[in-house]
Amino acid sequence: MNNFNNLIDMDDYTVSQWNEIISLAEKIKANPMEYSEKCRGKIMATLFYEPSTRTQMSFQAAMIRLGGNIIGFDNPNNSSVAKGESLKDTVKIVSSYSDILVMRHSQEGSAKAAALCADCHIINAGDGGHLHPTQTLTDLLTLKTELRRLDNLTVGLCGDLKYGRTTHSLVKALSSFPNNRFVLISTPSLALPSYIKDVIRAHGSSFTEVDTIDETIKDLDMLYMTRIQRERFASSEEYERQKDVYCLTKAKMQYARPNMIVMHPLPRVNEIEVAVDDDPRAAYFRQANNGMYVRMALILFTLTEKPKIRPLLMGEIHNNVCCTNSKCVTQTEKYLPHSFINRGDILICEYCDERILL
Repeated sequence: MNNFNNLIDMDDYTVSQWNEIISLAEKIKANPMEYSEKCRGKIMATLFYEPSTRTQMSFQAAMIRLGGNIIGFDNPNNSSVAKGESLKDTVKIVSSYSDILVMRHSQEGSAKAAALCADCHIINAGDGGHLHPTQTLTDLLTLKTELRRLDNLTVGLCGDLKYGRTTHSLVKALSSFPNNRFVLISTPSLALPSYIKDVIRAHGSSFTEVDTIDETIKDLDMLYMTRIQRERFASSEEYERQKDVYCLTKAKMQYARPNMIVMHPLPRVNEIEVAVDDDPRAAYFRQANNGMYVRMALILFTLTEKPKIRPLLMGEIHNNVCCTNSKCVTQTEKYLPHSFINRGDILICEYCDERILL
């Protein structure tokens, strides 16, 4: 059983709790000084096994602005990880020094694995190409600020939808609000994973899949651009074939609605022309700024909300079955129980959501 408030996936909190966090972020943004001592005496650890600018710095700025302190690393080579220390041992030690631990890791399911052994609250700041729930809270605050609603939206998601953890978490969240429709813009090899499409269907939302921005931009309330992620590809050749397929230009923006907004989790490479920055519909820098306020709200909510005591792993242990996802945390952290949700003739890995046919 787990006695902490953890944010591994958006499902860890209810929709009403998401709204509570967003509402708190709006209040903090309107009057930040009112919250400047709320975390006095608290310590947040940030363990970033992968590079980050916005997520890491916005979390650190959030805790400092709340009056708290930070410890951690932004390069595992500067820690005992470089000596071969396991994820479990690192988390066990650092969580004993902290009130809340924020972690980004290259392996999918790593945040859940960390929560299994942590002695404090765990927040997932991105686990490989799997999930990124705090970016989703940032996105929801941005949509609420820019469009004044989280429902009845036509949302286009463009680029790397296969490995794009930001799109996975955002789709799962927006599917929970009424009458949202998704337009998935990607090449076949970078299409949204089937388990995320199943979430859309399960919530009664709809989606279409298209090849180009041009054929759909006129219908969108929001266009979510994503970077083709070099670090997720098995070969540089495959990355080179995909990297410049999609680019949002000033010319394409002429066909968009006057109130459509463009969002991007950043960093961008070539997928948004710099000239688009001057368009008032370009919301991505405002979106990045919202990240600090929503993370201030999340830290406060995590530390003050009464925790729900529940097991982190809900499935069955099959230690004789190995997850087939080469990027799953169970591939390297061999001590982890192999826990799966049984769906008839399919086992679903509880760490990374990989499906295994029996």
